[in-house]
Amino acid sequence: MSDALSPPDSHALVNRPPDQAIVAATNTDEQFLRLHLMPDTKVLLPIKQVTEVITIPVGQIVPIPHMPACVMGVYNWRGEVLWMVDLGHLGGLLPYYQQTMRMAHTAVVLKGNDKTSMQKNQTLGLVVDRVEDVEWCDPNLIQPLPLSPITSDLEALLRGYLWQSEDAMLAVLEAEAIIAAIARL
Repeated sequence: MSDALSPPDSHALVNRPPDQAIVAATNTDEQFLRLHLMPDTKVLLPIKQVTEVITIPVGQIVPIPHMPACVMGVYNWRGEVLWMVDLGHLGGLLPYYQQTMRMAHTAVVLKGNDKTSMQKNQTLGLVVDRVEDVEWCDPNLIQPLPLSPITSDLEALLRGYLWQSEDAMLAVLEAEAIIAAIARL
């Protein structure tokens, strides 16, 4: 096995040439799913918090009366009732139904977690504008949110942000924060 693929330790990084140290340091990277909440609002969600991405034909989400506006209804997913939430609307952005007419919805199935109030096997569907790509990012580089023009509702769903380039940052969502926001509705 190559030294560059071995787990990094501080001594090995100091004694390697700079290009090998960079490769070894990226062994902490994790996969994040890049989503669009609106056409111009991109966020990241850790892949380990996602079960799958699904496409749902319009009309297949059954509305439930007297629910908060961000709860679109329920959907039959693998024989289970999956609550469908407009993630952008939950975050204080323009509701999904006001953005554009579509033939199908794109949804991310979020895993329940023992650390949350959800049962271990419970899931939640998050309707988004679109799913774009998977990115490798170092979670240690996630920084606290700066003072910026984001809604306080959206800020409550975030873990922090990652710089994509010198002038662009991506907000990083946190499953537990999303689930906690739903529980408060």
